Amino acid sequence: MLVVPFLICFPFLVSILMFCIRVNKVRNAIAYISALVIMGGVAVLVIQWIMGGQKPIALYYDTHIVDMIMLGAELLLMVIVTILCFKYKRYWISLLTIVPTLMLAWLELFGPETERINHIYIDHLAILMCIIVGLIGGLIIIYAVGYMHGYHHHHLEFQDRRYYFFMLLFLFLGAMFGFVLSSSLNWIDLFWEMTSVCSFLLIGYTKTDEAIENSFRALWMNLLGGTALAVGIVYLSLTYGNLNLQTIVSRGPYYNSITLCIALFAFAALTKAAQLPFSKWLMGAMVAPTPSSALLHSATMVKAGIYILFRLSPAMSGTTTGMMVAFVGGFTFLAASLMAIAQSDGKKVLALSTVSNLGLMTACAGVGQAETLWAGVFLMIFHAISKSLLFQDIGATENAMHSRDVEDMHGLIYRLPRLGQFMFIGIVGMFLAPFGMLISKWSALRASVDEGNIILVVFICFGSATTLFYWTKWLNKLISSTEEGPIKDITKRNEMISLTIHAGLMVALCILFPLLSKIYVEPLLSEMFGTAVSVLPQSLLYVLVIIIMVVFLVPLIAYRYMKRIRTNEKPSYMHGVNEGDNRSFTDSFGKPKELVLSNWYFKNYFGQRKLMFPCSMIAAAVIMVMLSVIVGGALL
Repeated sequence: MLVVPFLICFPFLVSILMFCIRVNKVRNAIAYISALVIMGGVAVLVIQWIMGGQKPIALYYDTHIVDMIMLGAELLLMVIVTILCFKYKRYWISLLTIVPTLMLAWLELFGPETERINHIYIDHLAILMCIIVGLIGGLIIIYAVGYMHGYHHHHLEFQDRRYYFFMLLFLFLGAMFGFVLSSSLNWIDLFWEMTSVCSFLLIGYTKTDEAIENSFRALWMNLLGGTALAVGIVYLSLTYGNLNLQTIVSRGPYYNSITLCIALFAFAALTKAAQLPFSKWLMGAMVAPTPSSALLHSATMVKAGIYILFRLSPAMSGTTTGMMVAFVGGFTFLAASLMAIAQSDGKKVLALSTVSNLGLMTACAGVGQAETLWAGVFLMIFHAISKSLLFQDIGATENAMHSRDVEDMHGLIYRLPRLGQFMFIGIVGMFLAPFGMLISKWSALRASVDEGNIILVVFICFGSATTLFYWTKWLNKLISSTEEGPIKDITKRNEMISLTIHAGLMVALCILFPLLSKIYVEPLLSEMFGTAVSVLPQSLLYVLVIIIMVVFLVPLIAYRYMKRIRTNEKPSYMHGVNEGDNRSFTDSFGKPKELVLSNWYFKNYFGQRKLMFPCSMIAAAVIMVMLSVIVGGALL
């Protein structure tokens, strides 16, 4: 299957072109074409896999030359990171790239012989990840072409380095394709490090002090996970002699050495998935331009951690590692949901909701049951589309109204109709039935009850309630009536194309998700767990489709109704003399006042400054205790 190396190598070649071409129109044209080619490549991969019977495919057993090339690439990454660490005087961070890279270089050049393994593995989960990376990532690139033009038009204080920005976006996509298609742990480690370095460079794009600080925070947290991954790989090679991910997972419950390595891999995945106490790196990623935020939150970086946890899930069922992952994920789900209540900045709400939903996916993986993974897979699918749509919509809205504050979005569905309706669809797709608040969480909850995991039950119940609270506040702002005039929509055509496709995908998945469950997700779980899986009756799923479609009709009906309604408004009493617009009045002291309708944010109770540190300390303590127990049990 030549399409596999094409999907990995083609984005790398395009990234070189992006860096070399400094004429914007030429580079933009190549970016458009390349994004479409990548989507086409994914389509070819899917068709070939279907024609092959949708069975797992193992490829590339003898890859000595490629292994040497990859080792050279990993050493190059080490040099680049070390130079940047010394440039910005973050000397200690360089150790987190030097030590694991040299360990793996020694293993590759002088280590013991290992079993002959396949280096590429294609199955349902790998195909799903390729679709997410190729489709959502390609749409984000199309969106980014127009957005970055407007971004540098409005932000003249930042150096225009679009050639550098698009180079990193394509590098990211190539690394993600390599990551999800690889079964060799050595290959996985290289692509893991590439995603870490790309996110580090994207976050620091503007070169402000805040961007540099946040980028190095993201770097050291992800490199810490990469170090754990490298230690696990070396230990596996020395004690077991097999570095194939699928083999390790299938034999994990029966070997103490593999159990220890699975715990190290799970820890690495927690850092990549931005779970507490490592959530701050993803929050800091918001300083980067919106397309990179959309890419990090939806299609690439954080999904790499979730992908590894899903792979490890069958081997974590009923183990101490599974308990650790489930607790950290459930606790992150609740804590991030609470902190999201206190935010009015739209991007911060999206970032915290991303951390929260990643926590629920992590908990689903940690429980290690087919039911919970069914919920986790659906959450991942809808989260990828929803968050990409919402981040892009927030960026377009900010360009039009010069604010991304939720309080400024009062009546947005009437003032910026297209962007308001897209935002409504994205939010509804994130937290209402059939995937968010009801079925996915209910499925995870039922499996947690069956497992007797009372703590996780509490996390899911209260986390779901707080999730409902902050999304409902935002939705209320969007659809509330307003007397404010319309805002000129300056969204460029290519941005609108990406937004429209995202919204269409969300609605289509809502309609077709029972079919998706039957023909794809259930076979995926059967493949992973070795048994037939049927989570919910199809009749119930179709009833939920009808419910969600009724909800989707709300903004359309409201918009049409408010446009046609004729009102005879009367001045309202406003604790003073109404100025005639029902928005301002003069109080008893003769001072002008303005009526303000605002949500309640409980910042003194649930603000990040109040909760982030203690929650991080609790999660860190649990991880340290659990890892100590696992290491002690494996070595004794």
